[in-house]
Amino acid sequence: MKIYFMSLSSGSSGNCYYLGTDEHAILIDAGIPVKQIKGYLKDAGIPFEKIMAVFVTHDHADHIKALGNLGEKCAVPVYATRETHEGINNNYCMTEKLSSSVHYVEKEVPFQFNEFLITPFEVPHDGTDNVGYRIEVDGRVFCFVTDLGHITETVSKYILQANYLIMEANYDEDMLRMGNYPQFLKDRITSPRGHLSNKTTAKFLAENMGPDLKNIWLCHLSGENNHPEIAYKTVEFELRSVGIIPGKDVQLTALKRTTPSELYVFEN
Repeated sequence: MKIYFMSLSSGSSGNCYYLGTDEHAILIDAGIPVKQIKGYLKDAGIPFEKIMAVFVTHDHADHIKALGNLGEKCAVPVYATRETHEGINNNYCMTEKLSSSVHYVEKEVPFQFNEFLITPFEVPHDGTDNVGYRIEVDGRVFCFVTDLGHITETVSKYILQANYLIMEANYDEDMLRMGNYPQFLKDRITSPRGHLSNKTTAKFLAENMGPDLKNIWLCHLSGENNHPEIAYKTVEFELRSVGIIPGKDVQLTALKRTTPSELYVFEN
């Protein structure tokens, strides 16, 4: 079975990821306009009609902006925890509220959705409720961990199961400290319910790299306090310090914030 992955957008201005097979596909978050989603998929040769559902990590605007149109106008089911769904419909960006498209997930309760075995799990962030996703397809495991202030035992457990890991590297610590953000915002970002720095992500990966991890995509990079090259170099340095060579032992990519990645195709 072929598996397809693409980041449509990754960052504070909007997040949306595509995961599919030849038969069906899902989105993780939908924080960019439906028109953009359709356009990016069309450019990659993917029919929009393959999208069977959206799975939502949390209720911040940059992850949910398109849910009203996707759920109610395009009839795409929207899956999230009960608390997250409440937060979604209370969010200022939701001019089209969700009703008929609402579906619930429970943390650490796996369920089968077409070819995808999906397990949501708790992550620490300051949304109404927050999850990452472990998604198994044909024996291969994708793990999405975005928007989290620190790596808990639960988060670590699921990361270590991944063959393909989409993980936050939000900010460079020096850029944030010396930047123009007000102090309250800097404190929010660096809090245990904020975001992961390049260095935190890099050190965790260097200390916990499993033999079955094939690809790492660094996601949700800040536009003000990070740069793809800085995020990549920070993680590369830590990996090399323990003898792991990106490009040889594992594939490492820093995702772009406002443009799609290539369409990755994986098969056994």
